[in-house]
Amino acid sequence: MKGTQIILDHVAGREAAARMVDGRLDDLLIDAPGILRPGAIWRAKAERQAKGQGGIFLAAGDQRFWFRQAKGVAPGEALVVQVTSYAEVEKAPPVTRALTFKSRYVIVTPDAPGVNVARSIRDDDERDRLKLAALEALDGRDWGLILRSSCMGAEEAAISEDIATMIDTAEAALSEGEVGEIHPGDGPHITAWREWTTPAEVITEPGGFETHGVLDALAELQGPRERAGEATLYVEPTRALVAVDVNTGGDMSPAAALKANIAAAKALPRALRLRGLGGRVVVDFAPMPKGQRKQLEQSLKAAFRADPIETVLAGWTPLGQYEMQRKRERLPLSLTLPEEAL
Repeated sequence: MKGTQIILDHVAGREAAARMVDGRLDDLLIDAPGILRPGAIWRAKAERQAKGQGGIFLAAGDQRFWFRQAKGVAPGEALVVQVTSYAEVEKAPPVTRALTFKSRYVIVTPDAPGVNVARSIRDDDERDRLKLAALEALDGRDWGLILRSSCMGAEEAAISEDIATMIDTAEAALSEGEVGEIHPGDGPHITAWREWTTPAEVITEPGGFETHGVLDALAELQGPRERAGEATLYVEPTRALVAVDVNTGGDMSPAAALKANIAAAKALPRALRLRGLGGRVVVDFAPMPKGQRKQLEQSLKAAFRADPIETVLAGWTPLGQYEMQRKRERLPLSLTLPEEAL
């Protein structure tokens, strides 16, 4: 099927959203009950400095957090913090005091004053129109606003209403209150509506995952194997890192290695995104002359530039593997959707 479909459904009793592009699964969000979502906001009390680690643990009841910017924070002090990413196994989720409140049109930043417009909106008249609408909606508050690319062409009333809603949410979060959860963070349906702004058919009827091929795609993702043209990737998470092995398949020609590696580079962001993998990623590309590395690096940069999840391309290791560091914005698919759930 041509075009883009955004499918909001449930799988194994969990809220989920999928984006299909030309009949192929392109992105996936699945909720994980009992695990803190990135974006969740809590009020927690400082416990103790972690000597040698440059941070401090926070606590709210049985829930603990890791706060790295601990300078000037005294034990017992209450802080309003936001979860920045999923926690690593057996570690406290990392948090920040730089709160952001995201909606479809705007991002409100109470601690970072100024109005900014997405760089993708290049028309000067449109930028001026949006800035004026934002300043009016702020109503004298010394807060920050980022107007997202989805604002392009949107009605000022819709943008102003969106800003007002986010301001109300922010003010409620910043007001005095008891230690505990303030906002749970957005689930897959709200996140998909907010982030997947490409024109698409939105499907909400029950059973959409089955009728539009999402369940079949999920079954294929349960294993490590990923096809990329004639190449094959094996994507296997370990406790310390994500290992990726690239094979050329049956093509033994001199150009096979570079061809397979470029195909793998283009497929890798999707393979990691759908499997929910982050942290340290080490890729063992098919052996090729060092003189071809530049071309492969360009393909990698282009592929990850188009990916929504922040990834730092570190470069080649002394042993010839390629290393990168990827933000943990998703939970591994094996945790959100074990094989027996399909």
